[in-house]
Amino acid sequence: MLYDDLARIRADAPLVHNITNYVAMNSTANALLAVGASPVMAHALAEVEEMVGLARALVLNIGTLSPPWVEAMLRAGAAARARGIPIVLDPVGSGATRYRTETARRLLDAVAPTIVRGNASEIASLAPDAGAAAVGGTKGVDSTRGSEETAGMARALADRRRCVVCVSGATDVVVGGGRLARVRNGHPLMARVTALGCTASALIGAFAAVDPDPFQATVHAMAVMGIAGEMAAERAEGPGTLQLHLLDALHRMSAADLTARARIEGP
Repeated sequence: MLYDDLARIRADAPLVHNITNYVAMNSTANALLAVGASPVMAHALAEVEEMVGLARALVLNIGTLSPPWVEAMLRAGAAARARGIPIVLDPVGSGATRYRTETARRLLDAVAPTIVRGNASEIASLAPDAGAAAVGGTKGVDSTRGSEETAGMARALADRRRCVVCVSGATDVVVGGGRLARVRNGHPLMARVTALGCTASALIGAFAAVDPDPFQATVHAMAVMGIAGEMAAERAEGPGTLQLHLLDALHRMSAADLTARARIEGP
C-alpha cells in the first residue's frame, strides 16, 4: 500500500498548490518534483482561487506571514473546500507570537483543513484547551516539546476539528478518526536543514492528492520523507549534502527500499 501511493504520484503527477514561505519555496518545489508531483507556488490574490481550480491538493504554510498572504490562504482554502480537494495546514511557529497563533486558529476555523502537520509545540498551541497561554510556547519555529508528550493534545485537536493531525519529531505521531500511528523513520541530521518540516507538509499534499484516506496519506508521506532522510544521511557529509542526497533519494526510492526501511506502528 505504501509504494502504491508513491507509484500513483509518479504516474499521475498531481498538481499541488502551495501557499508557502520564502524559506521553503525552493526546497518544497524540488522535493515535490523529485517524488513525481507537480508543484505550483501561487499566493497572489488575483489568481489563487483560479489556481486552486487546477490543483488536486492545497498546502497552506504560515512560515513568512503577511496580511495579503493570510487573505490569499483564506480565499484559496474556501475554493479548495468548495471543490472537495484536500487541504494541508502547516502552522509554522504557532505559539511563538500572538499573530502566528491567531492566524493559525483563524485558518482552522475558516478553512477546516483536512490535515494539520506541525511540530509538538505548534500542535500544542492549537489544542482545544491551549488558550492564551499557548503563546510563547514555541522557540522561534522550533519545538520545545516532544511528539509523544503531545499525542493527547493532537488527538483532542483532531477530534474537535474532524481532521488528521500529524505531530512530527524523532517519532512522527499521526492521529485522526479514532486511529493512531507512529512513524519511526528519519535521521537526526534532518533537523539541521531548514524547511524539511515544510517539505514534509508538501509531500503530505501530494499523497493526499492520490489517496482518498487522509490518515493513510499522511502516514505514508511521513514514512517516505523519513526514509529519504535516512538514505540521504548514508551518503551525506553534513547538512549541505544531505539536501542534495535527499532529493535523489525521493527520486530513486523503490518498493524494496520502502519494504526494507519503513517502521510504521499502527493502522
